[in-house]
Amino acid sequence: MTDHWHGELRHIRGTDLTGETSQTLGMTRLEAISGKTVGSSKLWTGKTLVAPATRSGDHHHGETETSIYVVSGNPVFVFAEGDAEVRLKTEPGDFIFVPPYAPHREENPGETEAVVVISRSSQEGIVVNLPSLWAPVDRP
Repeated sequence: MTDHWHGELRHIRGTDLTGETSQTLGMTRLEAISGKTVGSSKLWTGKTLVAPATRSGDHHHGETETSIYVVSGNPVFVFAEGDAEVRLKTEPGDFIFVPPYAPHREENPGETEAVVVISRSSQEGIVVNLPSLWAPVDRP
């Protein structure tokens, strides 16, 4: 029998995040909360860094829903709607929702690193890297 009233809270320091999670070319994912790090059963949370003038590879996150919070920088989230490319330009404080199996990529056209916090409805950092889905986009 599980005692739900006396669970142990876990403190993960920003300096203790691990890069030992699924990665996509052009970005760095750092894992904080997962089944592997704290024994979570329904949640994965981490931080993603995208260097200036960089774009990630195309990818999706399998059956998980993903919530993204923009901490700093102005990342652009790109996905296809039919034959059209859609670009969501963000600023600090913005949120992005990525539904299950939605192919997308992150771009950072800015001159400073973009930092986002990601949470997924899984205890694993599910990442499925894809071949390039779109023709290259000219940078501003």
